[in-house]
Amino acid sequence: MNVAPKAEPRPLAEPSGDRRSDTLIAIAVLAALLALAPFGVYPYFLAQALCMALFACAFNLLVGYSGLLSFGHALFFGSASYFAAHAAKVYGWPPEAAILGASLAAAALGLVAGALSIRSQGIYFSMITLALAQMAYFVALQAPLTHGEDGIQAVPRGILLGVFDLGNDLTLYYVVLAIFLFGLLATFRIVHSPFGAVLQAIRENEPRAISLGYRVERYKLMAFVLSAALAGMAGATKAIVAQSASLTDMHWTTSGEVILMTLVGGMGTILGPVAGALIIVTMQNYLSGFGQWVTVIQGAIFVICVLSFRRGIVGEISARFKLQL
Repeated sequence: MNVAPKAEPRPLAEPSGDRRSDTLIAIAVLAALLALAPFGVYPYFLAQALCMALFACAFNLLVGYSGLLSFGHALFFGSASYFAAHAAKVYGWPPEAAILGASLAAAALGLVAGALSIRSQGIYFSMITLALAQMAYFVALQAPLTHGEDGIQAVPRGILLGVFDLGNDLTLYYVVLAIFLFGLLATFRIVHSPFGAVLQAIRENEPRAISLGYRVERYKLMAFVLSAALAGMAGATKAIVAQSASLTDMHWTTSGEVILMTLVGGMGTILGPVAGALIIVTMQNYLSGFGQWVTVIQGAIFVICVLSFRRGIVGEISARFKLQL
C-alpha cells in the first residue's frame, strides 16, 4: 500500500509590501533624526538610550510577536554585559569581539533557559523566567569574576575594527547607532518573514497552529533564542558605552523597566519599544533630581498610558492613521 508523504505546512502569508513600506519609511526617518541628534543632545546619553531601545526591541520580539511574557529578560542583558566587560578588560578583546561573543553567549543561555521554560504557558512561563533570572542574579552577586556589588569597572572601550576610537563620545555614539539600526532591521526582517507569520499565528491561536502541522515549541524556542541574542547585544554594547557592568543590569527591576518601555511605546509594533525606551530613559535622566519620586512619576505615566493609549503610543498612532509602525 502506497502511503503519501506527509505534506509540510504551508507558510502563512506575509504582510503586503505596502504595509511594510510604512515601517521602512519610518525607520529611515528615525535613522536620519538619530544621526542629527548628537549635535543637540549629549551623545553619551543618547548612546545609553539606544542600548535600552535595542533591549526593548528584543523583548518585544518575544512578547509582542510570540505572545511569551518573560519576567526575567534582564538575565540575558546582564549576563552579556558581564561577559563583554570581562572579555574587554581581562582578556583584552576588541569591542567588536566582546559584543559578538557576548551576543552568542546570551543566545546559548537563551537556548537553555528557553528549553526549560517554553514547556509551560501563561503565568507559569513568566514565573520560570523570573526564577531563572533571580538565580543568575545571585550567582553574579557571589561569583568572584563579577566582583559582587562593585561590578566590573573601568572597562576599556577600545578601538573598533582597529580604526574607530570609541574613546571619542561622538564616534562611540555613531557605532552604537549602527548596532541599534542593525538590531532594529533584524527584528523587522524576522517579523516580516514566514517565520514571523507563524509566530504571530501561534500568538493568536496556538491550537490552530498545531493543527496546521507546525511544531510550536520549536518556533517558540527559536524566538526565545533570537530575543536573547538581541538582548545580549544590547547589554554588551551598554557595557562598552558605560565602561562598567553591575548587578543593576541583572536585577528584576531591569526586567520590569523593559516591560514598561514596551507597553508605553506599543507592544507588537516595530517602533513602539524604541519610543517607549526613549521616553523612559529621558524621564530617568532629566527627572533624576526628584530622587525616589521618579518611580512614582513613572508609575503615574504608565497608568495614564494604559488608560488612554491601550495599544501604546505608537500603537494608537498606527491604528488612527492605519499605518504599520
